Amino acid sequence: MTDAAHRGGAPDATELRRRTKELLAAHPPLETGRTAFLEARFDAGLAWVHYPEGLGGLGAPRTLQAVVDAELEAAGAPDNDPRRIGIGLGMAAPTILGFGTQEQKARFLRPLWVGEEVWCQLFSEPGAGSDLAALGTRAVREGDDWVVDGQKVWTSSAHLARWAILIARTDPDVPKHRGITYFVCDMTDPGVEVRPLRQITGEAEFNEVFLTGVRIPDSHRLGEIGDGWRVAQTTLMNERVSIGGMRIPREGGMIGPVAKTWRERPELRTHDLHQRLLKLWVEAEVGRLTGERLRQQLVAGQPGPEGSGLKLGFARLNQEISGLEVELLGEEGLLYEDWTMRRPELVDFTGRDAGYRYLRSKGNSIEGGTSEVLLNIVAERVLGLPSEPRTDKDVAWKDLAR
Repeated sequence: MTDAAHRGGAPDATELRRRTKELLAAHPPLETGRTAFLEARFDAGLAWVHYPEGLGGLGAPRTLQAVVDAELEAAGAPDNDPRRIGIGLGMAAPTILGFGTQEQKARFLRPLWVGEEVWCQLFSEPGAGSDLAALGTRAVREGDDWVVDGQKVWTSSAHLARWAILIARTDPDVPKHRGITYFVCDMTDPGVEVRPLRQITGEAEFNEVFLTGVRIPDSHRLGEIGDGWRVAQTTLMNERVSIGGMRIPREGGMIGPVAKTWRERPELRTHDLHQRLLKLWVEAEVGRLTGERLRQQLVAGQPGPEGSGLKLGFARLNQEISGLEVELLGEEGLLYEDWTMRRPELVDFTGRDAGYRYLRSKGNSIEGGTSEVLLNIVAERVLGLPSEPRTDKDVAWKDLAR
């Protein structure tokens, strides 16, 4: 036993390696079913080591997660397919941890991390996207339940999800930011209807969701009544880090396929394309290292507005890289492999062709907060510039022009 473990403090790297080896010995990956192994990993506190004991963690520093992941990867252990359950991992889990009751944490976190239950996000609406606080979906209290009516849009994975994080208006008589409450919604309940939204790529990765008389028990409320905007900020800040700050190797992400084509197809090269590729390669590496620094800063607590800047750069860079790739390929770049209407389980930027990457990256400046909104956040909360004038600050939501 290490000194840290003996003193009852947070486990150190040596202790985590020991616990990981014990997990592998008790549940050999080649002999244990995937779900059974992931459940055992969660119960051993090796799912997300910085979470509390009993909730998939050991109260260890966040940076030590890499120690566990490296040991498990070397042993050929299965992961929880994080791309498929990214909304649950990156958005729902930290919000539940921060604002959920003990019963909510115990009920939702384990199947979320294992991947048994997929999550989606019911935030944006047709009339409340960039101005999310203007949302009009209503939740009215009836005894121990809330009855929800409204429409949400641009909902990734709604066609796969069992649960959703949902914000709704519970008090129209106060200014828009103050009358919102945050809920967990069961997507299998009566009154929940999911319709596909076909995108420019031909796929229906997004959805619109109609809520008609959906009953949500008050036990599925996160945070206090009317405090949903503050709870939602935790979700949004974590969302931007999860989108823009994903851990990737050098030449991972969108820059990888372009660099590979450049090396393998010398006949496509020109001086101008070379200069542009070098510039974007450097920017991609800067973004990757900035994301790593931000993840290390998270050891001190929840993400701040810096994640908005990272996501802002991610969107611009993806669009410029995909545009360069199409130009580099010339006529080949105009081809598109398949326009078949599909409802995919995940977004695969690097496993598809250049045409798909070019079209799909257009959504990067919208999803997870539009670039215009993120510029305002960076200006006000990072640079300390004056906020834009707001005429609706003290006006009740019901009195706003719509």
